[in-house]
Amino acid sequence: MLQHPARPALLAHDLVRTLGDRRVLDGISLTAAPGRRIGLIGENGAGKSTLLRVLAGLDAPDAGTVTRPADLGFLHQEMPYDADATIAVVLDEALREAREDLAELDRIGTELARVPEDDPAHQELLDAYGRRLEQAQDRESWDADRRAALVLDGLGLGAFGHERTLGSLSGGQRGRLALAALLVRRPSALLLDEPTNHLDDGAAAFLEEQLRNLPGTVVAASHDRAFLDAVCTDLIDLDPAVDGPVRYGGDYSAYLAHKRAERERWERRYAEEQEELEQLRQTAGVTAHRVAPDRGRTDNEKMGYGHRAGRVQHQISRRVRNATRRLEELERTGVGEPPRPLRFAAGELTARGEEDSGPLVSLFATRVPGRLSVDDLEISPGDRLLITGGNGAGKSTLLAVLAGRLPAEGEVHRRGGLTVGLLTQDTAFDRPDRTVRETYERTLGARRAEKVPLSSLGLLRETDLDKPVGQLSVGQRRRLALALLVARPPRLLLLDEPTNHLSPALCDELEAAFGPGPGAIVVASHDRWLRRRWQGRELCLTPEPGQGGDAGPSHVRDPAQRR
Repeated sequence: MLQHPARPALLAHDLVRTLGDRRVLDGISLTAAPGRRIGLIGENGAGKSTLLRVLAGLDAPDAGTVTRPADLGFLHQEMPYDADATIAVVLDEALREAREDLAELDRIGTELARVPEDDPAHQELLDAYGRRLEQAQDRESWDADRRAALVLDGLGLGAFGHERTLGSLSGGQRGRLALAALLVRRPSALLLDEPTNHLDDGAAAFLEEQLRNLPGTVVAASHDRAFLDAVCTDLIDLDPAVDGPVRYGGDYSAYLAHKRAERERWERRYAEEQEELEQLRQTAGVTAHRVAPDRGRTDNEKMGYGHRAGRVQHQISRRVRNATRRLEELERTGVGEPPRPLRFAAGELTARGEEDSGPLVSLFATRVPGRLSVDDLEISPGDRLLITGGNGAGKSTLLAVLAGRLPAEGEVHRRGGLTVGLLTQDTAFDRPDRTVRETYERTLGARRAEKVPLSSLGLLRETDLDKPVGQLSVGQRRRLALALLVARPPRLLLLDEPTNHLSPALCDELEAAFGPGPGAIVVASHDRWLRRRWQGRELCLTPEPGQGGDAGPSHVRDPAQRR
């Protein structure tokens, strides 16, 4: 790997951060050298975003230290500009350091030309010129303007006029602009929180290539398994582990193999220690009583009893003392019980119905002007359909039409009495003051909630069930919405970006639940990891004219057509 001596490392030592009554970061240390690209893995609430904010200096740790490069860049959720600021203003700020490099080189060069070589100031100017030249070369300052155009185009913003205001952009477009500004800057350390959100395939692939070519440090919190596999040289797992957070070398595939082996070792070690503890308690508490020397004596024992009793007493005492010492040591230093990981256990995601060959829903020449156009589509019982396409192609719109929540032109036929469940991207509940448990029981009814306990689904932790819904994270609210759907399975289940805000482990388990079963499942997703492994049909949508791409025919592809 190439070394970049001009780029300082990002260092963190023994970080502690407490939020409310919960210690989110507990003694985390991190060394991120130039050229390393570190992914942060963990459940919602494991501390990924908190760690990034502490590394960036936006939050102060309760204990510990951070040494960061002066030009560190952090992908904020909201850009630090007013709504009336233009794209040009954002780009000018991103290019400022590169332009300062070039201007300073010109200034020092002019000074060198007029200062005689025998003047002591000449050597000082030469040294300053060398330092600035090294910095400009490291930043590729001469190429900054061309790089800005390349980055905007790669992230899908190339056609936007630079006079456009931030207020005229969507949230996803503003996020891509913020990302573009950081890539143009090429800071020594780059901190990213879910960087592939709002990116289509092309933009995500472009981002991955850009990050792989950066000479500095990258630390990224991401649920995007394909991104982690393509970019990362290391992964840090912030979920509970026997020795605390663990750093794994390699990409996401290597992490999965390490993670499985680590969990197996932890469970095996805990089981072995628990077995030993039980044996030690038996030895320390029962052995002396069971083999006590004042038990009744047989006639054959009476002649040598005194000698043998003393010897037995000594052996028992030594055994009890040794067992007691080992018991105290093991209780003090033994490994803790592995926390029960969330395990998605929904059983069948969809309900059984009449077995026939007729479609559940059929569309013909269906159109939502400016948003969606589908020539012909049928959803049959047992169908597994994946809807793909770039941003603006109409994936969410199609799900809303299938669910009957959005009127459309053309023909839409839905089987009578069909039960439909839709998981939307934006999950909201009417009563945010109600607890998770109350919301679940009131929505399903007491009888159904008792038959399918929320805790049995493995989507939310027991400690979260008595929280008000309004205090849940985005990911937790989506898990509750998913739980409500699978607790009363519909005949047709529609899922819009179901892996967003889920941990990698839960994503894997949810995908496994998509296997053969009753009812039909339709999934709209940009998740490249999910799409590479999809075993059902695929419908690729293309944007309507004027919606960010050239219109073209949508087409359905069967698994046999895949390469």
